[in-house]
Amino acid sequence: MTPDTPDTPDTAVPLEPHQETALPEWVDYNGHMNVAYYVMVFDHGTDKLFDHIGLGRDYREQTGQSVFVVESHVTYEHEVHAGDGLLVTSLILGHDDKRLHVFHHMHRTENDVLAATNELMFVHVDLAARRSVSFPEDAVGRIEALTEAQSALPRPPQAGRAIGLKAKGSAAG
Repeated sequence: MTPDTPDTPDTAVPLEPHQETALPEWVDYNGHMNVAYYVMVFDHGTDKLFDHIGLGRDYREQTGQSVFVVESHVTYEHEVHAGDGLLVTSLILGHDDKRLHVFHHMHRTENDVLAATNELMFVHVDLAARRSVSFPEDAVGRIEALTEAQSALPRPPQAGRAIGLKAKGSAAG
């Protein structure tokens, strides 16, 4: 495999962001993009990341293994409207032998405003057994190469956030 071969994972170059445009049919009765479409756009960003590290559709078809989301957290920072250009960047926050922790930022391209973030935990799965299995060594190498290339990037402040309400009577309540 060479870097010039189509569909070949190439971790020697930085991961290009995913880009698309918010369509009019994605807008809900509040006049902005519906939550489902934020998740869909982030999923397209995930597809680009997985293609980059060699865990995308071709990997699934060739190995019978894939990567499943086991947890997801989305924050909505600024509204997205029909026609807004969107740019999704992806950052690997960590991994172990079976899991991958990923963080996406979605910016509006017209003004570089942060529109939303998406934090995800993935697990590597054998599709026939429907059980988690370790990543193959070559995939671990590509994950580690991208993680190293991104090592100087700051950890997003939204990473690790939890949802909850303070109990009544608490100091912050």
